[in-house]
Amino acid sequence: MKWQGGRRGGNIEDRRGMSGGQKMTLGGIGGVIVLIIGFLMGGDPNEILNQMGGSQQQGTVNEQGEYQSTPEEDKLMDFADVVLASTDDVWTKIFQENGKSYPKPTMVIYTDAAQTEGCGMGQSAFGPFYCPGDQKVYLDLSFNRELAQKYGAKGEFALAYVIAHEVGHHIQNIFGVLSQTNALRSKLSERENNKISVMTELQADFYAGVWAHHLNKTTDVEITYDDIVEGMRAAAAVGDDHIQEQAYGQSNPESFTHGSSEQRMYWFKKGYDTGDINAGNTFDDPSLQ
Repeated sequence: MKWQGGRRGGNIEDRRGMSGGQKMTLGGIGGVIVLIIGFLMGGDPNEILNQMGGSQQQGTVNEQGEYQSTPEEDKLMDFADVVLASTDDVWTKIFQENGKSYPKPTMVIYTDAAQTEGCGMGQSAFGPFYCPGDQKVYLDLSFNRELAQKYGAKGEFALAYVIAHEVGHHIQNIFGVLSQTNALRSKLSERENNKISVMTELQADFYAGVWAHHLNKTTDVEITYDDIVEGMRAAAAVGDDHIQEQAYGQSNPESFTHGSSEQRMYWFKKGYDTGDINAGNTFDDPSLQ
């Protein structure tokens, strides 16, 4: 993935070293990543934002209360900025082609915890997430290490896929999908609720694929098919079946909330192959009913 020198959008809100708006000492703090609920949430983050958790920090806060990042974090910050800007470029063009304007989301880079507007207190243990209340994507940069070490999703494009997936939830929010599904889910059984969640997450995977399809033609970021394979491996690594089998030695499809590895790869690949936002209606797919 060639991203160095790519356009930086600057639509980044740096809250590293802060928790709920308050400074805190970060050195030595550790935590446990919650495998089942922690990754790529977005359809309805309110359901799990009240759970406790923590994350292993990378940088530190000095005696003056200033956050000091590491060279690794600096590179990841630049990378996240370029990737977010590339999603802005792609979706702005797609929206313009459909006679609409694209409201760009903000990305909040934080450590440990971050207060959202409408989604409660987000924590690193949840992994990256999107809050429809403030139209912001939340990312703790230490998740990149967890992505490789815990989930086995290595390579730069794996994190790019994660960011693009969360922006996919932003697209759903603009189209009114999230408000509709959230209204439905309050009236459904747990089993039907899970189905709606899976459809929502798979559509976000599809939108991530659409972004990848248009990347080389629309932005100054360049990817190869090897990067797409890397993205598919990342999608498979965070499939509900794979995560549950790692944690419990078996999986329960009725409890899936994000989709199986096969489903996540399929919808990401479909988005990449078609590049057509109208080809991703997961809610009408008979196999997901």
